[in-house]
Amino acid sequence: MANLSVRGLDETVLSNLKLRAGKDAVSVNSLVVRLLSEATLGGKAGRSVVEFHDLDDLAGTWSSRDQREFDRAIKAFGEVDADLWKAGR
Repeated sequence: MANLSVRGLDETVLSNLKLRAGKDAVSVNSLVVRLLSEATLGGKAGRSVVEFHDLDDLAGTWSSRDQREFDRAIKAFGEVDADLWKAGR
Protein backbone atom coordinates (compact mmCIF):
# COMPACT_ATOMS: atom_id res chain seq x y z
CA MET A 1 0.00 0.00 0.00
CA ALA A 2 1.12 3.54 -0.70
CA ASN A 3 1.73 6.26 1.86
CA LEU A 4 0.54 9.85 1.58
CA SER A 5 1.52 12.96 3.52
CA VAL A 6 -0.97 15.77 3.88
CA ARG A 7 0.57 19.24 4.20
CA GLY A 8 -1.21 22.47 5.03
CA LEU A 9 -4.00 20.82 7.00
CA ASP A 10 -6.09 23.34 8.92
CA GLU A 11 -6.03 22.81 12.71
CA THR A 12 -9.83 22.84 12.84
CA VAL A 13 -10.03 20.09 10.22
CA LEU A 14 -7.48 18.02 12.13
CA SER A 15 -9.37 18.55 15.38
CA ASN A 16 -12.62 17.46 13.73
CA LEU A 17 -10.93 14.39 12.25
CA LYS A 18 -9.65 13.43 15.70
CA LEU A 19 -13.10 13.87 17.23
CA ARG A 20 -14.77 11.78 14.54
CA ALA A 21 -12.09 9.09 14.75
CA GLY A 22 -12.70 8.92 18.50
CA LYS A 23 -16.45 8.59 18.01
CA ASP A 24 -15.90 5.85 15.42
CA ALA A 25 -13.30 4.15 17.67
CA VAL A 26 -10.69 4.12 14.88
CA SER A 27 -7.36 5.82 14.30
CA VAL A 28 -7.23 9.11 12.41
CA ASN A 29 -5.33 7.31 9.65
CA SER A 30 -8.05 4.65 9.31
CA LEU A 31 -10.71 7.33 9.21
CA VAL A 32 -8.89 9.32 6.51
CA VAL A 33 -8.34 6.18 4.41
CA ARG A 34 -12.04 5.36 4.71
CA LEU A 35 -13.13 8.90 3.85
CA LEU A 36 -10.83 9.04 0.83
CA SER A 37 -12.07 5.65 -0.35
CA GLU A 38 -15.69 6.70 0.02
CA ALA A 39 -15.05 10.02 -1.76
CA THR A 40 -13.23 8.48 -4.68
CA LEU A 41 -14.99 5.12 -5.01
CA GLY A 42 -18.47 6.20 -3.92
CA GLY A 43 -20.56 5.11 -0.96
CA LYS A 44 -18.97 2.47 1.20
CA ALA A 45 -16.86 1.06 -1.65
CA GLY A 46 -13.31 0.34 -0.64
CA ARG A 47 -14.18 0.20 3.03
CA SER A 48 -11.43 -1.64 4.87
CA VAL A 49 -13.39 -2.62 7.99
CA VAL A 50 -13.32 -6.35 8.60
CA GLU A 51 -16.21 -7.94 10.48
CA PHE A 52 -15.70 -11.05 12.53
CA HIS A 53 -18.49 -13.44 13.51
CA ASP A 54 -16.59 -16.09 15.45
CA LEU A 55 -18.12 -15.01 18.79
CA ASP A 56 -21.69 -14.48 17.57
CA ASP A 57 -22.91 -17.64 19.32
CA LEU A 58 -21.90 -16.15 22.68
CA ALA A 59 -23.85 -12.91 22.24
CA GLY A 60 -26.61 -12.63 24.81
CA THR A 61 -25.69 -15.79 26.70
CA TRP A 62 -24.26 -14.23 29.87
CA SER A 63 -26.36 -13.93 32.97
CA SER A 64 -26.22 -10.84 35.20
CA ARG A 65 -24.04 -12.85 37.57
CA ASP A 66 -21.62 -13.75 34.75
CA GLN A 67 -21.37 -10.06 33.87
CA ARG A 68 -20.69 -9.01 37.46
CA GLU A 69 -17.99 -11.69 37.83
CA PHE A 70 -16.36 -10.63 34.56
CA ASP A 71 -16.43 -6.95 35.51
CA ARG A 72 -14.87 -7.79 38.89
CA ALA A 73 -12.15 -9.90 37.20
CA ILE A 74 -11.10 -7.16 34.78
CA LYS A 75 -11.43 -4.18 37.13
CA ALA A 76 -7.67 -3.95 37.70
CA PHE A 77 -7.04 -3.50 33.98
CA GLY A 78 -8.84 -0.16 34.07
CA GLU A 79 -6.60 1.26 36.79
CA VAL A 80 -3.47 3.25 35.96
CA ASP A 81 -0.31 2.78 38.00
CA ALA A 82 0.83 6.38 38.38
CA ASP A 83 4.40 5.34 39.19
CA LEU A 84 4.71 3.64 35.80
CA TRP A 85 3.60 6.79 33.98
CA LYS A 86 5.95 9.31 35.56
CA ALA A 87 8.04 11.36 33.15
CA GLY A 88 11.25 9.72 32.03
CA ARG A 89 10.09 6.14 32.30
